[in-house]
Amino acid sequence: MSRHRGEQEATVRDSGFTLLELVVALAIAAIVAAFALPAYHGQIARGHRTDAITALYRAAQFADTAAPDANTLPAGLDQSPSSGVAVYRLSLSRGDETNGGYVIEARPTEPGPMRDDACGTFRLDATGTRTNVPPGDASAPTLGECWRDR
Repeated sequence: MSRHRGEQEATVRDSGFTLLELVVALAIAAIVAAFALPAYHGQIARGHRTDAITALYRAAQFADTAAPDANTLPAGLDQSPSSGVAVYRLSLSRGDETNGGYVIEARPTEPGPMRDDACGTFRLDATGTRTNVPPGDASAPTLGECWRDR
């Protein structure tokens, strides 16, 4: 009877992890997370920028065709994404012939995830000129970085 009990104790002991194995596994997970999280946040920001650019072009199409004399954008075209919580607010400003007649801006919402983004406010005018206004005194990244030209 004592022989069976000893075999059971030996098998129970061999089935767990040692403290060293757990520490090594946690260290590997921490290293992977240190590289993966910034890349993940970068992809999320890139997705928000792409949504804002798409919304700018939709609003420009509206300003050109549906309502050439409108001074505001209708619901659904006034934010990015078009439904849900706004990350960017879009506004339409009528201009003069130097900018083709209008400028559309996609400005990051103040409590939103893109409020401190280096690309800042996206602008598109009727001539197709694309610009960015960085937040504060920051220098703007290149148009290719913000507008993802390839």
